[in-house]
Amino acid sequence: MPHDHVCWSYDDPAAFDAAARRYLSRGLADGEQVWYVGPERAESARMRLGELPGLDQGLRSGAVRIVATDSAYDKDEKVDPTAQVRAYAAATEAALAEGYTGLRVVAEATDLARTPQQRDLFARYEHLVDRYMWARPFSAMCAYDRRQLGDRAVAELACMHPRTNAPGLLFTLSACGHEQDDCAVLAGELDPSNHELFATALERADLRPVDGRLRLCAPGLRFIDHRCLLHLQEYAARRGATAVLHTPLSAVPRLVELLGLPDVRVEVTR
Repeated sequence: MPHDHVCWSYDDPAAFDAAARRYLSRGLADGEQVWYVGPERAESARMRLGELPGLDQGLRSGAVRIVATDSAYDKDEKVDPTAQVRAYAAATEAALAEGYTGLRVVAEATDLARTPQQRDLFARYEHLVDRYMWARPFSAMCAYDRRQLGDRAVAELACMHPRTNAPGLLFTLSACGHEQDDCAVLAGELDPSNHELFATALERADLRPVDGRLRLCAPGLRFIDHRCLLHLQEYAARRGATAVLHTPLSAVPRLVELLGLPDVRVEVTR
């Protein structure tokens, strides 16, 4: 599946193991090289993947790799978002050079997102790598343990993915297929319960104006609260840009008019 970027939150390790095996199995069937990245020792990781079809042969051939977290990510546990994307881009190109159709990774990333500073950096990385996935055959399942991080911290990371199983998450802000700095995809529901999370997600996405515009493509947006429109106005104004929201919600232009938001424009789509 192209552009397959999933946030998998869990409180049952066995359920995560099963999901990881399904995800990697799909990659092997498609001729991809697959990695399992985690904090445990290689033998423990191998036991977690034990029911993965073709595991032994894949480990021998290199189609399956078990990679320690501190080998795949910065060892100081504060990820440089741009450098991390470059690292996975290099790994993807290496897999293609070896004859694989792409690279697919399951990364147990709980240890990389424990503090607010770590989550700032890692959420920014999630958005950047999501953008990269539109261009090249790299896919990833990013896994976070809810028992260790808590629901709020997981939501900060999950909302930066186009697909997630995080319970109760109402919206996602992910990269646009155009791979441009000024564009993101917004889906779900933005209401009083998550407007602060939306503001945080915008900051972490760090969209850059192109020709004075920031575009949010929102065909899957079902509701947007006035607080979120105010956040969007402030975000655009600080960047000297106009936020252009493409949405099927026909009532939003009137709400923007009533609120008097000069830096937000709504284009109603069908």
